[in-house]
Amino acid sequence: MRKSLLALTAAGTVAAFSASAALADDHNAQEEAMDTSSITSGSYSTDPAHTLVEWRVSHFGFNDYFGLFGDAEGTLELDTENLANSSVDVRIPINSLAVVSDGLREHMLRPGEDGAEPDFFGPDAHDARFVSTAVHQTGATTAHIVGDLTLNGQTNQVMIEAELSGMGSNPMSEAETVGFHGTTSINRSDFGMEYALPAIGDEVELDITVAFEKD
Repeated sequence: MRKSLLALTAAGTVAAFSASAALADDHNAQEEAMDTSSITSGSYSTDPAHTLVEWRVSHFGFNDYFGLFGDAEGTLELDTENLANSSVDVRIPINSLAVVSDGLREHMLRPGEDGAEPDFFGPDAHDARFVSTAVHQTGATTAHIVGDLTLNGQTNQVMIEAELSGMGSNPMSEAETVGFHGTTSINRSDFGMEYALPAIGDEVELDITVAFEKD
């Protein structure tokens, strides 16, 4: 029996390593297959209708709850010869908040009770803003974008793991377009939102999809 267990454990370990290697090879193959030579340097602006930020937070430790912000507007200054010279400046309207629960949306955007601070954003929330301070290329189609995120009146540094997701001519507008996918996480308490901690999680995962069109 002990030999059988050892054999099963060894087989599982080999399978796990094999799966990880296969995923890494697949990612490398995708990078190699994506021909980025058609992308040109210059100024780009977001396509607000197709730029979204998903947030996800643990709800009482039972499951994750998530919502979206949209209509983000901003610019990308892209230097294809030296990505470190590139920069991003994007504003995300908090009032674009989309969740499936009308009650939760009302709670997140309502004023505080009896003159107190709001539990979350409040009714007159300023746009969130991300301004890059450094871009570090990590692969043929990947980069770490470091910058200042201003949210709820407070500013903290974050690092976005970004990956080129597509490029070409928009079939509707014919605009030269580049698309990116990015991920990062923040602690909401760093931005003054301590409501229901720790029952509702502090760490908020952000999943970003953005399309930039050439000006």
